[in-house]
Amino acid sequence: MAAIIIVRDVTYTYPHQETPAINHLSVDIAEGAWVAIIGHNGSGKSTFARLLNGLLPIQQGQIKIKGMLVDEAHIWEIRDLVGMVFQNPDNQFVGATVADDVAFGLENRQVSRREMERRVPLALAQVQMGAFAEREPARLSGGQKQRVAIASTLVIEPKVLILDEATSMLDPQGRREMIDLVRELKIALGDALTVISITHDIDEATHADQVLILDDGTLVEMDTPAKVFTDAEKLRRLGLAVPIAAQLKEKLAVRGVSVPAGYLTTEGMVEWVWQSYSKR
Repeated sequence: MAAIIIVRDVTYTYPHQETPAINHLSVDIAEGAWVAIIGHNGSGKSTFARLLNGLLPIQQGQIKIKGMLVDEAHIWEIRDLVGMVFQNPDNQFVGATVADDVAFGLENRQVSRREMERRVPLALAQVQMGAFAEREPARLSGGQKQRVAIASTLVIEPKVLILDEATSMLDPQGRREMIDLVRELKIALGDALTVISITHDIDEATHADQVLILDDGTLVEMDTPAKVFTDAEKLRRLGLAVPIAAQLKEKLAVRGVSVPAGYLTTEGMVEWVWQSYSKR
């Protein structure tokens, strides 16, 4: 699949800082992929996300999205292409009702009322929030608020959806539901939507197609979860957590249990343990 995002030799340094937050970064992201970006605190994850949609200016190098340069001349076109959902959805709400909030971005773009009436219910249906259209956003649960925030982005019909720590304020159940929602969106929209999820949750990252590791603004590795999460010691050296399934494999191996050589997700590890136990 062709690259929808092309990053070449990008460097960004915050004012009054000597060390770049993003340091000579070059990477391609394929159209239709789900890419999880992980790294320790201060590794440059959120800075990278903000460079992608023009919230921060590119100081060196260049980024192209769908063949268009991310620069001041194309900023509004880029923000139509790239939607972003942040950690705290309350900071994104502006409407009195859920439907009003989802329609806000369309109003800013002077979309006709007839088109808004078509798009808003569709976006809410995509995140299973159609029944909440007339609710006040403030009265929703954390997970429901994030669904509305995603709908407010999807209604613009972006090509790229960036989730910047979008699950970090949710409880475990809310996180699982959000991961399931992203998976459902990818199935429904296919290559029409590229997802970039910035996350501290390693188990969330295991569901992506590819995992990109940043360390002090530098690309360390980009590969499938199966390749990236096989090396537990490397993850620890980079200040990252090790997936629960990999931790369990390590502990079982220490106890002399013969474990699968390849990488397993949490679900895969549960299945393997169940099958192993049921044979005894």
